[in-house]
Amino acid sequence: MINDSSVVDLHSHTQASDGQLTPTQLITRAIEQSVDVLAISDHDTTAGLREAHRYNQGLAKPLKLINGVEISTRWHNYDIHIVALNIELNHQGLETFLTQQRQLRDERAQEIGRRLAKAGIEGAYEGASKLAQGAAISRGHYAHWLAENGYATSMANVFKKYLARGKTGYVPNNWGDMANAIEIIHSAGGVAVLAHPSGYKLSAKWLKRLVREFKTAGGDAMEVVMGQQTIDDRNNLAALSIQNELLASVGSDFHFPGRWIELGKNLFRPQGLEWVWQSDKWTERV
Repeated sequence: MINDSSVVDLHSHTQASDGQLTPTQLITRAIEQSVDVLAISDHDTTAGLREAHRYNQGLAKPLKLINGVEISTRWHNYDIHIVALNIELNHQGLETFLTQQRQLRDERAQEIGRRLAKAGIEGAYEGASKLAQGAAISRGHYAHWLAENGYATSMANVFKKYLARGKTGYVPNNWGDMANAIEIIHSAGGVAVLAHPSGYKLSAKWLKRLVREFKTAGGDAMEVVMGQQTIDDRNNLAALSIQNELLASVGSDFHFPGRWIELGKNLFRPQGLEWVWQSDKWTERV
């Protein structure tokens, strides 16, 4: 049972996509951080969930593990992410869709490598591929490689210098639209959550439009509480969720241990919201 005192984190990543911990290591760290409920939501893959469930179920005191996946979509040329929660594993329609997503992701990754090479940065694709260890290559893998090889002082600066819109290694996204992704999520029994709405750096007007159109497309919830945000941002997102009759969700978007973002850290939940796990849409699966 998820109650008011439960530490809930419904957005995290493993080495199955661009996280740095294995599924087993992620579960271990979540428990160390006193997380009670954890969703693993790797980018366009459910590959890490089976290992996570096996390890978690063998523990004397397992946490509540939620099946998730983070799906990339296109909205007015923005790369918008949707976290699917409580999906059925091995759902044929979803797995076919995710395979197609990973193919699109690899095409984009190859083009990023070509553009960086043209700018004189040789070996970036190969380096990102090695870091991915067989997982789909993401911009995060490129950022990690570029930072390690001295092209910027941090991963955040890599994005600003090379991978952000208009920069050398930026490649426009090639994803499908939100409505199609939401339909696939629902077909797999899942709940569709708009991920990190304030992370897209939209104006107030465009953020309101995004949330409204996500709801119109069939979306169920939005992340209101994130690990690194101001109180004003949290309050603004809470107001948007209420105005658009969207359930509220919470997630750190954890990728690796660090100073700023940690599993379960700073995920304080404001009063007056209906949380996604309180809805009749919430059906936990193994």
